[in-house]
Amino acid sequence: MPPFEIENLKSLKQLEGREFPATDWFVVTQDRIQKFADATEDRQWIHLDPERAQRESTFGGSIAHGFLTLSLLSYWMKQAIQIRSGLAMAVNYGLNKVRFPSAVRAGSQVRARVTLLSAKESPEFVDATFLIHVESQGFESQDVESQGVHSKSSSKPCCVAEWLVRYYPK
Repeated sequence: MPPFEIENLKSLKQLEGREFPATDWFVVTQDRIQKFADATEDRQWIHLDPERAQRESTFGGSIAHGFLTLSLLSYWMKQAIQIRSGLAMAVNYGLNKVRFPSAVRAGSQVRARVTLLSAKESPEFVDATFLIHVESQGFESQDVESQGVHSKSSSKPCCVAEWLVRYYPK
């Protein structure tokens, strides 16, 4: 699906509270999980040993790192919205809150739902706060809090993040 088009940074303020169309599905492969482990040095067996994870974990197989899911936010943001004019650059300014309510099994598909919570304008930049819900489908997923089994599309998101993006005008 093409991104929601926003005319310019001044238009952002008018969209506060708006949820943009969901992004495309993205498959989280075991290979991607391996590459993320190599990049971050996080090589816990629940991520890298599918057979052991199937035998010994409550997740029924290997799972993606929570931070891997989180790192895809910028990928999804490009799919969610596009500012047509007057933008020099956008930078990741930080996070207010992040949670990983359910696990992402290797081979699952994930996508994001993006809502603009606020846009604060200043002469040098615009600070936007987005609420992002990442949902998963493809395998029965395990709820991290209760370890209960859900349907093929988890009833809980696999990541919920409040993300700050700073936009600099041209």
